[in-house]
Amino acid sequence: MTALYDSIGLNYTDLRKPDPRIAAAVLEALGPARTVINIGAGTGSYEPTDRRVTAVEPSIEMIRKRKPDAAPAVQASADALPFADKAFDAAMAVLTIHHWPDIAAGLREVRRVTKGRIVLLTYDPAHRPWLTDYLPELAALDEAQMPKMSDYQAWLGPVQVTPIPVPHDCSDGFLYAYWKRPQAYLDPHFRSGSSSFWALGDVTPQLDRLAQDLETGEWHRRYADILARDDYDAGYRLVVSER
Repeated sequence: MTALYDSIGLNYTDLRKPDPRIAAAVLEALGPARTVINIGAGTGSYEPTDRRVTAVEPSIEMIRKRKPDAAPAVQASADALPFADKAFDAAMAVLTIHHWPDIAAGLREVRRVTKGRIVLLTYDPAHRPWLTDYLPELAALDEAQMPKMSDYQAWLGPVQVTPIPVPHDCSDGFLYAYWKRPQAYLDPHFRSGSSSFWALGDVTPQLDRLAQDLETGEWHRRYADILARDDYDAGYRLVVSER
């Protein structure tokens, strides 16, 4: 089985360290579940340590990057889970659903193997963080690959959707994590932690414009209200489906 992160997950362990505040929100959403399946588990970010977790990950390279004491991992795809019906109390999937080959089929499978809650950390493609002012291609990519919030109800029935603000010092380097540290987007090392930048390819002219605005102070003038915040609603959402 080949997978996207076999090739692009080179710096994932260094750049995608779970943020404890986001982890707390995911853990609370899982409720009292004792057995949890983590779909698109990657290296194990946000997996609770006080539950029995089974990780599912299509990329063998990401599985190899998991720590020795991480939950056991099965190489499989979300739309073909090798588990019995209702095998787990709850399911979780963190910033992964847009990579699934068939999202609707994947969620049907997740519901099949789960007795109770499904907890999804995802992104609302209708949102427009400031970075899209410089890279409108990101907004187009979000709309192309991210399900709409209304899609989850169509697939799972009633869901609860909760905004997850991004802390100003977020330790997890996902796409819009550096909202208060714009210089990070000029560094290819930091950009390498986001699959979206891999998908966009060469965005040198757009980043040159950002660099110029940072140098002249135009960025700071334009987004002065953002700089006064400790966190920022960049569009990330926790979607919870009850059985």
